Amino acid sequence: MQTSKYLLANERDALWGLTVSTVGYEEIQPGDPYPTKGHADGYYFDLEKGRILNEYQLLYNPEGEGWFQSTHCPRTRLKAGDMFLLFPGEWHSYHPDPRIGWKSHWIGFKGRNMDDRVRAGFLTPDKPIYHIGYSDVIESLYRKAYEAAVEEAAYSQQLMAGLVNHLIGKMYSLERNIELGQNLQQVTMIGKARLRIRESIESSVTIQQIAEELGVSYSNFRKLFKEYTGLSPATYQQELRLLRAKELLTTTDLSVKEIAYRLNFESPDYFSSKFKAKMGCKPSEIKAR
Repeated sequence: MQTSKYLLANERDALWGLTVSTVGYEEIQPGDPYPTKGHADGYYFDLEKGRILNEYQLLYNPEGEGWFQSTHCPRTRLKAGDMFLLFPGEWHSYHPDPRIGWKSHWIGFKGRNMDDRVRAGFLTPDKPIYHIGYSDVIESLYRKAYEAAVEEAAYSQQLMAGLVNHLIGKMYSLERNIELGQNLQQVTMIGKARLRIRESIESSVTIQQIAEELGVSYSNFRKLFKEYTGLSPATYQQELRLLRAKELLTTTDLSVKEIAYRLNFESPDYFSSKFKAKMGCKPSEIKAR
């Protein structure tokens, strides 16, 4: 069984940053022929020869198993709950295990939003497969995209672009959290550290002292903290202090100098420079408002 929809996008749609070209779903039973018929020109492919697309495609298999390979990825087993990303200009081939079959959602798209993520290294042909397990949220997003494609109401391209961005973000976040969550002890430690930093933003407690309290070396603590949060613990602490400073500037009569020392900045001038770099204006300007 297969349901699919192919879409057009105009020049105005392209300015949105991402446009959708195809969305669909198929169920392949054990022994069914594959690929299925009914695909538009440029999409159907021979399993041995593979194919090259001029767009991205994101596929999700909530059930079943199969195989995937591409220029940058050797032949790899696909399991239930896997998502895989096809890149424009990248040779690839994939198929369900003929003994098992699969259920598969797909959506095809292109645009600078996606190109930027690839250039930044968030997504790469070297790692096209994401092990996220079953997600009703992911399935729901695919269904909504298909419904929007079928309805094809005004500005449906913008709606579907939002759904694609949600899919990519959810996929990326799910797998990353699964990987990080495999070490429960580390997850617990970083959680305690974040809480301790939050609770001590108006005290003189240092990051080194917090690492000692948690029984870990500062260098190892810093490495783990940045891996889990994307920020060094010192940067995390400073960002929280600057947010607290903004709150104090707008809700109290404390002077800029008093706030700087209350939040343990080296000097009022240092506080002002960091505040301006983060907020885009000086703390004195906030007070003046």
